Amino acid sequence: MADAAAAAVAAIDTERLLELVQQVCRIPSVLGSEGPLAAHLCDVMRESGFEGTLLQPVLDDRPNAVGELSFGAGPRVVYTGHMDTKPVSHGWTVTEPFSGDLIDGAIYGHGIMDMKAALVCQIVAMEALRDSGIPLAGTLAMAAVSDHMGDQLGSIAYFDSYSADMAVLGELTDNEIFLGHRGRYYFDVTVLGRSAHTCHKSLAVNANALAAQAVLELDASRLLPSLDPAVTALFGAETYMAPGRIYGGLPPGGPSMIPDECVIRVDCRPQPGVGIDLVRAEIDRCLAGAAVRDPRFRADVLLADVKEGYLADPGDDVVRLMQDAVRHVRGAEPVLGAAGWLGDTASFGAKVPTVIFGPGGEPVYCPDEHLSVADIIEATRVYAAFGALALAPRS
Repeated sequence: MADAAAAAVAAIDTERLLELVQQVCRIPSVLGSEGPLAAHLCDVMRESGFEGTLLQPVLDDRPNAVGELSFGAGPRVVYTGHMDTKPVSHGWTVTEPFSGDLIDGAIYGHGIMDMKAALVCQIVAMEALRDSGIPLAGTLAMAAVSDHMGDQLGSIAYFDSYSADMAVLGELTDNEIFLGHRGRYYFDVTVLGRSAHTCHKSLAVNANALAAQAVLELDASRLLPSLDPAVTALFGAETYMAPGRIYGGLPPGGPSMIPDECVIRVDCRPQPGVGIDLVRAEIDRCLAGAAVRDPRFRADVLLADVKEGYLADPGDDVVRLMQDAVRHVRGAEPVLGAAGWLGDTASFGAKVPTVIFGPGGEPVYCPDEHLSVADIIEATRVYAAFGALALAPRS
C-alpha cells in the first residue's frame, strides 16, 4: 500500500493545483453568494471526467457542487468542504482580496484558508489517484457544499442524498489531524422592561440598562463541566459562553423611545458531551445574578439553535488511515488535535465516520489572508495518499 500511496502522490499535477487555487480565490463566495463558485467547481470536475457531476439544489442560486470517481466495488469515501466565506475584512495592503496573486511563495485570497484551497486540493488529489493507474476499489466522491456558515443546509442535503462509509472534512487544521470540534448552542435572552417616551423617563424601565446587568454576568461565566480527561486534553476545560449580538430599542433611522425589550444572543461553545441542560443552568445562574444586581430584572430564555460537537474515535479506520497518510507524506508521527470552531460534521458526523484535515490555520479572515504553496502541496499529497490507502483492494 505504501507503493500505491507514493504513486498517487507522484501523479499530482502541481501546476494545475496552484492554477486552480488561484482561480477559486478570484471568485467571491461570501455566504449567500456561493452559486458562481459552485458552477466553477462543477465545470472543473465535469471537464476532468468526473462522474455524476451536478449542481445539487440546496437554496436559491446556492447549490452544492458534487462529482465522483468510481473504481468498482468497495467503500465510498467522501472528500468535503464548504464554499461559503465570511465577509471581506478591511485593511488589505499587499494585494486585493480576490486577486489570487502568487507572492513570495504564497497565494493570497479572501477565504483561501477557510476553505477554498482545500476544495481544490481534494479535487486534484482525486485526479492524481485516477491518473496514477494504481489499483483501487471503491468510490471517491467530492462534495463542495454551501451554507456552512448558515444552517449547514448544504452538508445536510448532500449526506441525506448520498451514502458514505467515511469522509474527510477539509477544514483548516494546519495540516494536522483533528478528531473533532466543539458544538454551538445559541440562546436568546429577551430582557423585559417598560417602555415610555424619553421625556417620561421616570415611568420607564429601560430594558437596555437591565440587559447590561445580564451581559456583565454572562461575560464573567466560567463553566467548567466534569469531562472525560481525554476530552479535556483535546478541547480544554472551559465551556465558553459569551453575550454576542445585542439588540434593544427601535431600528436605526426611526423614532426613539425607552425600550421595553432587549435581546441578547448568548453564543455557547460546548465540548462534545456537554449537554444543553447544563449550559442552560449556567445561563440561569448568570441571570439570577443580574436580578441581584437589579431586582427589576426579568427575562425569557429561548434555545434558538443547536449544533452538536463532533469527536471521532482515535481507533476509527478513517483516523488510522489519515495517520498513515500523514506518516507517508511527512515522515513523522502525526499529532491528534481538535478545534474550537464549528465544522459541518455537526450535521453529518453522527452518520459518517469523519476525520478533519486541511491546509491553513488561525488567525483566519484577516487582511492579506494567504496560504503558502508548500502547505497547499502537502495537503494535496496527504489527500492523495489517504485515498490510495482507503481504496486499496482487499485480498
